[in-house]
Amino acid sequence: MSKLQPARGTRDIYGEEARRMSKVVDTFRRVATSYGFEEIATPIFEFTEVFKRPLGEASDVVSKEMYTFEDRGGEEVTLRPEFTAGVCRAFISNGMQQNLPCRLMSNGPAFRYERPQKGRYRQFHQINAELLGPETPEADVDQIAMAWRLLKELGLGDKVILHLNTLGDAESRAAYRDALVAYFDGYKDKLSEDSVRRLETNPLRILDSKDDGDKEIVAGAPLLSEHLNEASRAFFEAVKAGLEAVGVPYEHDERLVRGLDYYTHTAFEFVTTELGAQGTVLAGGRYDGLIEKLGGPAVAGVGWAGGIERLAMLADIQTEANRPIFMLPMGEAATLKAFALAEGLRGAGYTVLADRSGNMKKRLNRANKAEARFAVILGDNELEAGNVVLKDLDSGDQSEVAFDSLVSAVQG
Repeated sequence: MSKLQPARGTRDIYGEEARRMSKVVDTFRRVATSYGFEEIATPIFEFTEVFKRPLGEASDVVSKEMYTFEDRGGEEVTLRPEFTAGVCRAFISNGMQQNLPCRLMSNGPAFRYERPQKGRYRQFHQINAELLGPETPEADVDQIAMAWRLLKELGLGDKVILHLNTLGDAESRAAYRDALVAYFDGYKDKLSEDSVRRLETNPLRILDSKDDGDKEIVAGAPLLSEHLNEASRAFFEAVKAGLEAVGVPYEHDERLVRGLDYYTHTAFEFVTTELGAQGTVLAGGRYDGLIEKLGGPAVAGVGWAGGIERLAMLADIQTEANRPIFMLPMGEAATLKAFALAEGLRGAGYTVLADRSGNMKKRLNRANKAEARFAVILGDNELEAGNVVLKDLDSGDQSEVAFDSLVSAVQG
């Protein structure tokens, strides 16, 4: 039998990487809580329509990347490719419109069938924040400012740059769509197959093509800023003014579009040059029509998601394994007492491991190999005296410590 390996695009996460990823999530929770966000956990799979309807039939996610299957009951379900649609479904299902605004944060795995490369996997992990209710540009500023604060607290302030654009309202996008179709029609024989298909379904997506030939054509395409109505211009100006007021640096990237169909007005990405091709570490935007597309009320929304793996690779995070205390009892009676002492140490917040086999030299070697901080040695003589031998595995010093003083002794 060949050696079993994880499926392509997945991997096991443990040790230093697991600690770094946990630090990203812990920092996200702390920052988001300071902005009034509460946690929500949605199912890891949903009925396929939850994703297909708002993301758009022609989007790459729906047409190429979703893990969709029929369950044993004959229902078509999909592993979540992103968080926003599922959170909005939960908003509708649970009647949350009675408590607007809703500030909801999530984290966990998502799934897309993509070509794996550094920082991109078929099972990946995201942090996600959704602000539902406010229709004002100030809400967009709040969301971007929260993302910026998180990135700074992860030590990434000088490693990322915010790319910002507006996609305009529905009227502006319709006018821009007509202009793009007219432009790209003249290059139909030179566009990639994907872009020809997008020309019929969502021409804005051609602007995000990775095909080199498409990029040359896109360089001369009309700009959305040339087709914005006054309301869209005013909204974007207010977003920029707000970001300047709170000190979030940005670049206006007129070619920035988001890969999902539900975005309107503000679109943004925090980008780095330190991860090769996968440069986006956190991105989002406004999606005022999404909840209606799912059959809910007309409720505005703005949100973002960040890749935990990418953030963990980039972040200035200091982690170290939790150094345990090793209990080394000798004899049956000592083993029973060691159980009680170990529970006392765990109750004080320490990690405690027990080694009950082999001679004392071998056990101490194993404790050192595990990078234990202390060894607690306990035998018949110690039981009779009511103490343990506490060995400092960094200095080699050891001392006798009474049972009821053990916690204070390891605390120093």
